[in-house]
Amino acid sequence: QVQLVESGGGLVQAGGSLRLSCRVSGSIFTINAVGWYRQAPGEQRELVAELATIGTITYADSVKGRFTISRDNIKDMVYLQMNDLKPEDTGVYYCNAVAVVEVYQYDYWGQGTQVTVSS
Repeated sequence: QVQLVESGGGLVQAGGSLRLSCRVSGSIFTINAVGWYRQAPGEQRELVAELATIGTITYADSVKGRFTISRDNIKDMVYLQMNDLKPEDTGVYYCNAVAVVEVYQYDYWGQGTQVTVSS
């Protein structure tokens, strides 16, 4: 089992910055990748950024050059630095961890944190 707790959301004006944090606990050694997803009202949840344990990083095209995902393995934290925020970045942001145990893959989610960008 892996537990994820997000923090750092809020209201910010367009062009501003926020840093989201995700505290990871539990069976951390089983994690293959961590990431951030977001869901806008009436929309499907979408990948924002993902960091694989081997170091591969993937960003959604809409956030490339503005967002940065990072992980602190000592503090067991995952971060999403968001710069130059736009109103279309508004949504609930979820921390995600993909764990693999033997041949089984498990997806874990945090409770989500609201990000609102005003124009």
